Amino acid sequence: MSLHSLGVYEIFARNALSFGNDNAVVFNQERISFDRLKEQVDSLANGLEARGISKGDRIGILGLNTHKYMWIFGAAAALGAIVVPINWRLATEEVRYILEDTSPKFLVVDKAFADVGKQLEGQTALLCFDQDVNGIAFLDSLMDNAAPRQCQGFGDDPFCIIHTAAMDGKPRGAVLSHNNIIYSNMQGIATMQLGRRDAYLNMLPMFHITGLNLSMAVMHGGGRNIIMEKFDPAQALNLVQEEMVSVIGSFPPILNNLETELDNNPRDMSSLRHVLGIDAPDTMARWQEKTGSIFWALYGQTETSGMVTTAKSSARPGSAGRESLLAAIKIVDESGNQAPMGVAGEILVRGPLVFSGFWEKGQMSRHSFDNGWHRTGDLGKLDEQGFLWFAGRKPEKELIKPGGENVYPAEVENVIIQHPDITEVCVIGVPDPKFGEGIKAVCVCRQGSSPSPGEIMDFVAARIARYKKPRYVSFVEALPKNKDGEINRIEVKSQHGKA
Repeated sequence: MSLHSLGVYEIFARNALSFGNDNAVVFNQERISFDRLKEQVDSLANGLEARGISKGDRIGILGLNTHKYMWIFGAAAALGAIVVPINWRLATEEVRYILEDTSPKFLVVDKAFADVGKQLEGQTALLCFDQDVNGIAFLDSLMDNAAPRQCQGFGDDPFCIIHTAAMDGKPRGAVLSHNNIIYSNMQGIATMQLGRRDAYLNMLPMFHITGLNLSMAVMHGGGRNIIMEKFDPAQALNLVQEEMVSVIGSFPPILNNLETELDNNPRDMSSLRHVLGIDAPDTMARWQEKTGSIFWALYGQTETSGMVTTAKSSARPGSAGRESLLAAIKIVDESGNQAPMGVAGEILVRGPLVFSGFWEKGQMSRHSFDNGWHRTGDLGKLDEQGFLWFAGRKPEKELIKPGGENVYPAEVENVIIQHPDITEVCVIGVPDPKFGEGIKAVCVCRQGSSPSPGEIMDFVAARIARYKKPRYVSFVEALPKNKDGEINRIEVKSQHGKA
């Protein structure tokens, strides 16, 4: 143990000592105090340890939001084990790959994904958030004595592995350390002045970096986590009013849905102070006017533990904010030289928020780290006041972000090309009024065939996560090519870049 290190478990221990009977977590009708939450964390840690979990072992989670995520976060941190939160929107085979990649000793599922768990039972032992589901052991049955723990995870030890989009056809597990999480917490606390009066509404999935960031930052500040299983606009607004929620996170189309519900059925939004995320400038402005809250625009990645630039959206509408408190950024050209002010180039990031690397992918990690900087693969430019303006992505990282999720074209293309009527395909991102960015497939059909757009969409949805299916499909006689015969993505986007 390092003299200068802290661990995530110590947040739970500190809060229990400092805030005792104050509410830490609210889920459905259950209210859990800080001291009770620590008892639950200790009990689960002792039970997991008795069943063979030790430092460095992985524990997977596949389920909707629940207060028991907090149990696992705390118990894993106490043991020095590593949490693998899995996107529940993924198809079964995509989940299987993540299990193969990380080899967790346990996969914890809920009743909604118990059937998926049973299909994957040969790869790991199963536990369930819910009792008596498909014969899977009940997580609570592991709860042992609540003897206090000696912290085993701290500093640069891995805390979690979050799989990002499949750039080369397979997702990559970004390893975030205890330091990453703690520094991210402190940055969020300082930026939004979070403290004991705050309550965060967990309506973003807790497997997502932003959901994890905000829940842990508010907890670290001594505030409450109000947890809902998944986003529902009416329930969300009810909880804001009833629980005096002060912080939410948002990606398109969440705010539009909340705004429609609020217009139809007004609630008291006076407690809401902060919204952090991404949306269109006019949407942010309308929401702030309706609620009096502040929308914090940002740029960040899973690999940077969340935000590396942020500012009030009203400061420079359309920008992604300025350098955050614990991140340094610079913009470089193709040769790695610093780009002039106002000229777009690749965004590089340095600081204690940058991840440890990709799980068991050393070469890929080395490529990401360049002379003391993390290469994001994203393009942007800085203006004279230090605001970052996002400018797309490098061709090799043509990432599409529908509603805050990450989708690489190659992954969707690899599925579409298996369709018997398609001979070539290029997948691009296009503006989308609902999700901010949409997936468009530009396809060349086999001679004599005429599949419908819906058929292509359904074909993809049946094989990978539904959020990765194209919302738009075009059919063309030929795709533009480079001299080497490769599809010219830039030209495809120029010709077909509208929805």
